[in-house]
Amino acid sequence: MGVISAAGCDTSTFWHNLVAGRSAVAPIRRFDVTAYPSRIAAEVDERDVPALDERWAGRGRIARYAAAAADLAIADANIARAPAWPRAGVVIAAGMGSYTHNEAFVPSALARASQPEFDWSGFTEALRRGLEPFAAERRTPGSIPALIAHQYGLQGPVMTVMTACAGGTQAIGDALRWIRHGRADMVVAGGSDSEIYPMGLASFCLLGALSKRNEAPELASCPFDGQRDGFVIGEGAAVLVLEERDHAVQRGARIYAEVAGFGSSCDAFRVTDPHPDGIGGGLAMTRAIADAGLTPVEIDYITAHGTSTPANDRIETLAIRRVFGDRASLVFISSTKSMIGHATVAAGALEAVACALTLTHQQIHPTINYRTPDPLCDLDYVPNAARTARVETALSNSFAFGGQSASLVFRRECE
Repeated sequence: MGVISAAGCDTSTFWHNLVAGRSAVAPIRRFDVTAYPSRIAAEVDERDVPALDERWAGRGRIARYAAAAADLAIADANIARAPAWPRAGVVIAAGMGSYTHNEAFVPSALARASQPEFDWSGFTEALRRGLEPFAAERRTPGSIPALIAHQYGLQGPVMTVMTACAGGTQAIGDALRWIRHGRADMVVAGGSDSEIYPMGLASFCLLGALSKRNEAPELASCPFDGQRDGFVIGEGAAVLVLEERDHAVQRGARIYAEVAGFGSSCDAFRVTDPHPDGIGGGLAMTRAIADAGLTPVEIDYITAHGTSTPANDRIETLAIRRVFGDRASLVFISSTKSMIGHATVAAGALEAVACALTLTHQQIHPTINYRTPDPLCDLDYVPNAARTARVETALSNSFAFGGQSASLVFRRECE
């Protein structure tokens, strides 16, 4: 596994900070946010991101984070360098990419100023000067897994996933299906995203989705708390190497956990709001549990989508209650986003790593900033302090715009 996150750029640091309940949310430093209603985020410290070779220069943070996480994961999996891996695939969920103000607005401003006689020569020159290196590739998510495959000689299936905030979970689920159906023996899978740039922040501010607790950033992401007022943007990447078990055992690979089940759905309701009855999330959870050959009574822990928005947390709680019935109050639940914010397309992959480490260490990281109970969010969210507990199975939830929902089941690796 490999991680690039605001909580650290290796799995050990990432896990240590999650268990310690350390918030990575702070005032945004990357650009001037004076005019924005939300001015906080969980930014990756670029000094911690491992160095990459020159082929990744200028391709933007999403590509660089994905490449760095993939490099860490492949090293952690102890995969030997080879001219080619014919049965190794790549599936990466990637954000849509970023663009600068110059790229977007200089040509537009010129076009407006030169009406009614359009200055094509000036327009072309402004566009040329405004474009930064690899502008097209930065907004082409499919370039990322292709570049990773090229770098490591991975010649199996290659795909990009863009199911919004369900993407990282969907990518791992697709990798699971490829291996089950014999299309690959090994898949490099995960997600990468960064919406911490001017237009990305503006978009979420216009939706009214972000917390405005700018004076206390470390307290702003408070999933399931009665005073929550929106999510905090995060960023980063996580990549996992999935293998058919016999293939991994034969080469002596370290096994963190089994990816046991995957389920996805769409609630077919509304683009920006989950169905009020939690239909999409409930279907994804039910399908993932069944796909793992389990029943809800056998799930010990849930890494919640847990965004800290008023609607999501209430509806996710309702969906969990519908799936788990009377046992819902006995399942441990925590939200990684309380500490590292919402890494959008990458969130599910980061939370998959957290699930695997929960099973490895038999510790459950907390949901921090839980201070005011909400009567509609009344489950055990492991508030404020980590807990040691026996965890044999874990469920990870990711829900997205468009009603897209995805869940994974992980099972503890036994000697």
